[in-house]
Amino acid sequence: MRGERAADPATRTWGQLLAEATTVLGSRSDARRIVEEAAGYDGAELIVHLDDGVPARSGAYLARMVERRAAGEPLQYVLRRWGFRTLDLMVDRRVLIPRPETEEVVGWAIESVRARPGRRVLAADLGTGSGAIALSLAAELGAEVWATDVSGAALDVARANLSGLGMWAAPRVRMVQGSWWAALPDDLRGRLDLVVSNPPYVGEEEVLPVEVEGYEPGAALRSGPDGLDAITEIVSGAGEWLASRGVLIVELAPAQADAVVALARRSGATAAEVRNDALDRPRALVARW
Repeated sequence: MRGERAADPATRTWGQLLAEATTVLGSRSDARRIVEEAAGYDGAELIVHLDDGVPARSGAYLARMVERRAAGEPLQYVLRRWGFRTLDLMVDRRVLIPRPETEEVVGWAIESVRARPGRRVLAADLGTGSGAIALSLAAELGAEVWATDVSGAALDVARANLSGLGMWAAPRVRMVQGSWWAALPDDLRGRLDLVVSNPPYVGEEEVLPVEVEGYEPGAALRSGPDGLDAITEIVSGAGEWLASRGVLIVELAPAQADAVVALARRSGATAAEVRNDALDRPRALVARW
């Protein structure tokens, strides 16, 4: 549809539909992202085509997306894709929406092992979801990565994203179904240089925004009364799986920071600290065994 211009002067333009969507959604940013998706034009390219007529099929697609967003569905699910560090990921309601704080977690993970010379980093991403962490480690760090998830539906999304990673990095990622450490093959015990996880860490009774509660998969959000069930399993098992000087990085809720550091120390970590995110909130355990 690139370069198309409607012959009918009564046909509405992309600029007109952008203005209408902005009014409906109350957000110029959301409206623009949706119009870009419907039009097939990104960024400044859309500006050049704002006076182009909109084909009927594209207009209908745009209208459906605006309706879904106006009803409260997260923009990421409406668009079915979202950026994460260097990646453009497919996302839908089978997986959590990739978030900026998890991008920071990946950055800390890469920093923690990048200085090690001599061989490729062997890593695991426990609870991979969309594959955001695992694929980033493969693409940016050149790591060999095992990505696990108990949800077969989530792994279907992760595999779809893996197919777009490229021939250089994709062969280094293996995806397996199962719960946390149990999903990994036994011959990885004591060999992993790096384990990263963004597990569920919301308590069962904690109130979440409607946009989160109503759309994102509950099993990927909640983990026991205090939100610590999954984190406890991951941290307490790390000593068996990490190599000497291996690093575990686990995303957490700010209120959990002290409890998780204490758990890591009880589990044999030789060093354990919590890193703060860009908003200065405790965000991830970084521990070494």
